[in-house]
Amino acid sequence: MWSYSFEVPILMILAIILGFYFARPRLPLKRNVTFIKMIIIETLTIIADLAATMADNDYTSYSVLTLNVLNMVYFIAFFSRAYIMYLFSASVTKDSLEQRKFIRQVLSLPWFMGVILSILSAAFGSKKTSYLIFYIDSGGYHSGGMYNYMYICSFFYIIMAFISAGLYWKSLGRRREKYGIVVYNLFIFVALLTRFTLPRHLIMDTVILMAILVVFLAFINPEFFIDLRGYAFNHVALAEHLEENIGKIKFTPVGVVVRNFNEMTDIYGTAQMEEGLVLIGKHLKKEFPRGITFYLRNGRFLVLIKPDADVRRKLKEIRERFYKPWKSQTAELYLSVSFTTYDPVTERHLPEIILKTTLKTLDIAGSIESDEPMFITAASLEQEELETKVRRCIETAIKDTGFELFLQPIVDAATGQVVGAEALSRIRDEEGNIIAPGIFIPVAENSGRINELGELVFDETCRFIKENNPGKSGVNWINVNLSPMQFVRTDLAERYASIVDEYGIDPGCVHLEITEGSMIDDSFSERQIDAMTEKGFKFVLDDYGTGYSNLSRLKKCPFTTIKLDMSIVWDYCKKPDEILPNMIQTFKHMGFSITAEGIEDTNMVNTMKNIGCDLLQGYYYSMPVPAAEFAKKYLK
Repeated sequence: MWSYSFEVPILMILAIILGFYFARPRLPLKRNVTFIKMIIIETLTIIADLAATMADNDYTSYSVLTLNVLNMVYFIAFFSRAYIMYLFSASVTKDSLEQRKFIRQVLSLPWFMGVILSILSAAFGSKKTSYLIFYIDSGGYHSGGMYNYMYICSFFYIIMAFISAGLYWKSLGRRREKYGIVVYNLFIFVALLTRFTLPRHLIMDTVILMAILVVFLAFINPEFFIDLRGYAFNHVALAEHLEENIGKIKFTPVGVVVRNFNEMTDIYGTAQMEEGLVLIGKHLKKEFPRGITFYLRNGRFLVLIKPDADVRRKLKEIRERFYKPWKSQTAELYLSVSFTTYDPVTERHLPEIILKTTLKTLDIAGSIESDEPMFITAASLEQEELETKVRRCIETAIKDTGFELFLQPIVDAATGQVVGAEALSRIRDEEGNIIAPGIFIPVAENSGRINELGELVFDETCRFIKENNPGKSGVNWINVNLSPMQFVRTDLAERYASIVDEYGIDPGCVHLEITEGSMIDDSFSERQIDAMTEKGFKFVLDDYGTGYSNLSRLKKCPFTTIKLDMSIVWDYCKKPDEILPNMIQTFKHMGFSITAEGIEDTNMVNTMKNIGCDLLQGYYYSMPVPAAEFAKKYLK
């Protein structure tokens, strides 16, 4: 006799899971739809198993037709469960193979064959065709020659699920998801082994229930995707939705952002502000009942609506609502609002690009006073796409030391001889073309990779000095730029001193260029420069004239050279005045040498020499060139 005492509690637990799931907001994602199908087919499988088992135990009370139909339904449900559980793995890993029509049809063949065999067993099994899955005779239910195909089919889908997880492991960004998909399929594997070794104990569904619980806890739990007490989805939900639906469903993203959110939070307090955000989320759901509302933190909302909606009228109504206070039992807030919108999104841009561009535009809109919506344009999407590509190139350059050291000569104004150089980093895109520094430097700063990139440039410059000994040829120093982010590192002196010691070179051969923008905190700047100076390094003030010029700061900091920004040089050469010559003479009396950047022709050379510049740098002498080419040309 079969034991089915486990099955009723399992059905109750499945009902609880399903009830909780439907009680919370949910996105129409593929994995969510597949999860519902999984619950339904598991419920049907248990019910069919119970019905078939009870009928088979008391087969004399039922007709052969009834027994055939009940067992057929069970086996069809069994095969369908195996297939759907594989489909869930594919939806989680975003298996692109399964998304291809031909591959999908091939992968469905084992399931389809199992369904056909189940139907044939019910149709012809009474004739004792033992080569099918089952047959019914006067002795009741019997397993047929193809009975073990149910295990073959199920193990096939488990293997495919593990293959999918292995191929697309990186697409599972969170550790919870990576562990979840493995444990989920391990439970299914154990369930099948249990069914195979203990066929008369219906405990397979208990283990399957554990797999479903893993799915719910690791992937499906609505709490992972909602914010503002369920009145909006979060940024994780938006990323998932964009990735799955881009190019399939046309929609218009409408951004609603509370202006000056941080200042408003300081005024009202975090608790009241959160209450106000809940009220705003409720209102947006009311205004866009067919849209999907997301809250992206810092007062930023995004609503995905159909393109044919009257967006301008809706935005006008929302703006008018903001003219009134947002009141609840614990809060009364007076807030202002800005909007963003753009044309329906197509598959041309990746979801990551759309999301990042949207967040940036929302931030800008939230900081300005304007009643007109700020449009996210194709140009802004393309700019974000470019920055993303550059970011990948920077990561590759740092990881594989793929950046290149370039040097630009610095010339003595009196003799015309090359006496120094400036070290510059260059990286290449995926096609091998050099990316302009004006593009990749800001991206490196914004992504937090400028420290590593700057240290690589410093290290490679020290290597170049060690291997080429430029001092023998009169090139006495090489300038290396320090970004503001590098300059504030408290361990900068120790790290750079250790690199110099590693190569065994004089730290005085390396001059560190910093801008006035790096020296926000005067006391810290003095300590940092003193610490570096004690290690033997020298400092150059770069881009003088582009920021706030503080003469008292110059008197305190031991700069060897002041570099005039090219904009100052060009402006003076076009329209001479008395300011720059007097400034240069003042600096020279203070003990600084003067470098003029951006020299491009003979007239600029003579002009800068005549007003007292000591050093000249620019395309007139040379563009930045690869370090090897510099050594060949200038180091004899």
